[in-house]
Amino acid sequence: MLLGVLILSGFVGVTLLAQAHLMPPIRQAVEAMGVWAPLGIMLLRGLSIVLPALPSTAYSLLAGALLGFKTGFLTIAVTDLIACLIAFSLARYWGRGPVRRLVGDKAMSVVERFSGSRLESNFFLMTGLLMTGFFDFVSYGLGLAGTSLQRFMPALVLSVVASDLPIVALGAGVFDGGKTTLVASIVGVFLLALVQGKVRRRFAALKQLKG
Repeated sequence: MLLGVLILSGFVGVTLLAQAHLMPPIRQAVEAMGVWAPLGIMLLRGLSIVLPALPSTAYSLLAGALLGFKTGFLTIAVTDLIACLIAFSLARYWGRGPVRRLVGDKAMSVVERFSGSRLESNFFLMTGLLMTGFFDFVSYGLGLAGTSLQRFMPALVLSVVASDLPIVALGAGVFDGGKTTLVASIVGVFLLALVQGKVRRRFAALKQLKG
């Protein structure tokens, strides 16, 4: 209990200091960069999806913090749609060999796990898994499984909106000082975590059943 209070107090303190001293000059620098700031985030985020060994969630928080909620969400959402579609298309039309050389053996083992699970037959499970941190692996896996683009795209769009909104809003709320945005984003992140946990359990149960 005491540890939780200390951690929360430390988080609040760091946030207040960042709002007061760090963010104003950083925001000015970002504004001076113009269109290059969102383009830079798009490039980094896109690479982290096409090469799934790289971390990607931090860029959603960064986009909200540096670009604000509206521009940050648009930047991340468009990037995710394009990059996931690229991953899906590479796997579907090039096959396992080129994808393995691109992502590496370790990441490919995760891709194979999703490709062999027949996710395309369960739209809600497919959408839910695209909402988790494995969305890049899932995109590759669905492509390898031969999922149609008409089935993949609605699931991708729904998952991008549902998963990117709270994360970008959290970044914007923490560093903008917007209390409403911050509270709403925390609730959204909590709900997203519940959905992700349920989807992972459902997927694990499905794997055990098939095994």
